[in-house]
Amino acid sequence: MSAEFTNKVVIVTGAGGNVGQAVARRFHAAGASLVLVGRKPDEITALAQELSGTALTADVTDPASIDALVCEVEARFGHIDVLAHTVGGYDAGKPVHDSGLDVWDKMMNLNARSVYVTAGRAARHMVEHQIAGRIIVILARAAYKGTARHAAYTASKAAAQRIVESMAAELLPHGITVNGIAPSTIDTPPNRASMPNADFSKWVKPEEIADAIAYLAAEGSRSISGITLDISGRS
Repeated sequence: MSAEFTNKVVIVTGAGGNVGQAVARRFHAAGASLVLVGRKPDEITALAQELSGTALTADVTDPASIDALVCEVEARFGHIDVLAHTVGGYDAGKPVHDSGLDVWDKMMNLNARSVYVTAGRAARHMVEHQIAGRIIVILARAAYKGTARHAAYTASKAAAQRIVESMAAELLPHGITVNGIAPSTIDTPPNRASMPNADFSKWVKPEEIADAIAYLAAEGSRSISGITLDISGRS
């Protein structure tokens, strides 16, 4: 077991998901003190027990909920060193001219507002406590270009990317880095089920994303901020 993150407190949001679990295990293997965040206790309790972490529930789109989360982590550990924000989602819809706002609101809340709220609150803690912390957010290559029937999704991912870049510029004087990870198709059971004829060997493994997040969270990456790291596998 590596000791790279010993004495570091790492928050992993979306810890019950496939990527979140891989990220949690990667930081656990490197000696971190883990705070695993999910919407419901049953999503994260077993994993927290397995990894000797702390399971906390929160709504990552709700400022009051995240404020309470930060206060709880401060009370238990005293500090937050790393935020790995893995929450996100996908939903497509009709063309814009034939759509309501349900998909728009869902994607903007889940993919953009959650970054603004959660990363913003983590950054406030780091600034107030003079911690040269690390914030890493899962983005998507969909942020780079709009596509038909995906206006809400691509716009939400582009918004999240702009938040990451803006926060990186704002926090540079404080020694806090903020970066994004943009994977191509991730090899998860839901994706395999929805695309059964695809070549899964070309997809990105959750463990590869976890390795990239750990790299950006490490001390050796203290001079890297404001980037979006593409992880494309062979797709």
